[in-house]
Amino acid sequence: MEHVDLLIHNAQVITCASPDGPKRGAALADVGAIPQGAVAVHRGIIRAVGPAAELRARYTADQEVDARGRVLCPGFVDCHTHVVYGGDRVQEFEMRLQGAGYMELLAAGGGILSTMRHTRAATVDALVAQTRSRLDTMLRLGTTTVEVKTGYGLDPASELKMLEAVARLDVEHPCDLVPTFLGAHAIPPEFAQDPDGYVDQVVHEMVPQVAAWYGRSHFAAQEVPLFCDVFCEAGVFQVEQARRVLEAGRAHGMRPKLHADEFESLGGVSLAVELGATSVDHLDVTPAPEVHRLARSDTLGVVLPAVNFHLGSHHFADGRGLVDAGVALALATDINPGSAPCPSMPLAMAIACRYQRLLPAEALNAATLNAAYAVGLGHRLGSLEVGKQADLLLLDTADYRHLAYRFGENLVAGVLKRGHWVV
Repeated sequence: MEHVDLLIHNAQVITCASPDGPKRGAALADVGAIPQGAVAVHRGIIRAVGPAAELRARYTADQEVDARGRVLCPGFVDCHTHVVYGGDRVQEFEMRLQGAGYMELLAAGGGILSTMRHTRAATVDALVAQTRSRLDTMLRLGTTTVEVKTGYGLDPASELKMLEAVARLDVEHPCDLVPTFLGAHAIPPEFAQDPDGYVDQVVHEMVPQVAAWYGRSHFAAQEVPLFCDVFCEAGVFQVEQARRVLEAGRAHGMRPKLHADEFESLGGVSLAVELGATSVDHLDVTPAPEVHRLARSDTLGVVLPAVNFHLGSHHFADGRGLVDAGVALALATDINPGSAPCPSMPLAMAIACRYQRLLPAEALNAATLNAAYAVGLGHRLGSLEVGKQADLLLLDTADYRHLAYRFGENLVAGVLKRGHWVV
């Protein structure tokens, strides 16, 4: 018999397996369930997945866990977040309830610019302390890998400060973090009358400095990618401005991502596909020709239903239409202080099922395997497959569909990160 560190058996094992890449179409509704399953883990890596009887006959373990019929599934990958920031925007929440709109608040110096002021004033230590608490909550809710964007500094020093906070948290916290440079998140006040001047600063100053920072960082040594993102939206960055930033980032080794079609379609999806972006995110108002262009590409589409929910919108991205068109769909919280103060991937799944008409299986695959591909790490994590990182959730239910069916409670009974219990 072979020996491993850990053997969990007597579980409904949900593998979300897909050896050929992200799931789309009918495959998105297949979670790879093994009713009486088991998973063997050794040195932080999944050694075997299969029927419990077979694995128990094949392996001995330092720790053997009887799951008592509960669900064992991959840890969630939150592939679009703004979780590092200073302050909050609860006052704007009240203003929004009284009728103020998102872009109206931004134009008045609120929104992203409000968080910019708090973030610029915060030290790295303060950002780390505030964010650690949020990551603790996300971990308890089953998130094991988190993409983290900058974009609340909006000047070279503050953007680098945010990246330093991300790097420290990646080392200190059980969650794996993936950095994204979002210097083109909004036009800062000092460039209010010169948006192209700010784009020049992003392209010629920030991008090279961020690339140099990444080259010195442990992320580069561990082959964790660095992404470059732009908020391509009316009143923020136009398509040609976004192109300049993303092409500059790509020239410095950063992989493109793009915020597009949250409020108005400017052609951002076509730009993302043209540039080979890893993902294009939001997609609330994406027209049919752009959806079909996305479906024919390798770019993942990421939907963020907690935003629409928080903003009190009755319009959500057409998740059902995106899936049926063949888009490789991923799901994320977009946790941020203004439009989505939501740490919960299960809640994002619940909203996606109700308002975007995803099936629970589609939501789970979108929150795990496809989300891992949306951060360039689908080859390492996001599913329970031999050779992948052992990031697993033990759920206090016998049916994975309860993740989306039940809401307002936490079904996560245990979290394994790299084969170690962290919850």
